[in-house]
Amino acid sequence: MTTHLTRPAVSTPPTPRSGSALFLREFVRSPLATASIIASSAALARQMTEPLNRLDTPNPVVLELGPGTGAFTRAIAAAAPIGTRQLAVELNPAMAGYLAEHHPDVDVITGSAADLASLLGGRGISRVDMVVSGLPWQSFAGADGPHLIKNIADLLASNGSYTQFTYAWTRWTPPARRQHRLLRRAFDHVDVSATVWRNFPPAYVYTCTAPRAVQ
Repeated sequence: MTTHLTRPAVSTPPTPRSGSALFLREFVRSPLATASIIASSAALARQMTEPLNRLDTPNPVVLELGPGTGAFTRAIAAAAPIGTRQLAVELNPAMAGYLAEHHPDVDVITGSAADLASLLGGRGISRVDMVVSGLPWQSFAGADGPHLIKNIADLLASNGSYTQFTYAWTRWTPPARRQHRLLRRAFDHVDVSATVWRNFPPAYVYTCTAPRAVQ
């Protein structure tokens, strides 16, 4: 008698397409919070993480805000120096769970960027070397906008950097112009990239350095 052994079933990890499906689903549920029907492109991720190439701090701490399904998370992990502590704060529980599953080396925190001090304080962190923000501009458009930018500037090391993208079609709208003014109040240097056309929608990136105290 021949016995046929059956290999135990192995759960297959979700493909990148499942991340796209999750992104679309969350956009349909809350378009203002998600702000796009697809995740950011590799071209935008490279521009957002470019300051990592100049990090010379031993064991730096890199914080990502609004990581979604991980477009920038992957780029950070690929470009960050050895010994980097990588954290991500995501408000959406479904996306936070997806991110934690697919990026076990990243400390994923489910919560609001408005609560940065308490979220990071619980992990013994008072300074970070870089902040990469995928937060939609709506996060900065309301009354909490100035406080959020101030909190980010206060959290950064003196030689740290903060990157934030905005879609090109919103650049001249009142909320985007207000955001730009707030960034210039909080940082001595605010550089604006060329338009990243290889993204949908096309976008540009603010790179902010030399944080200053904001009253």
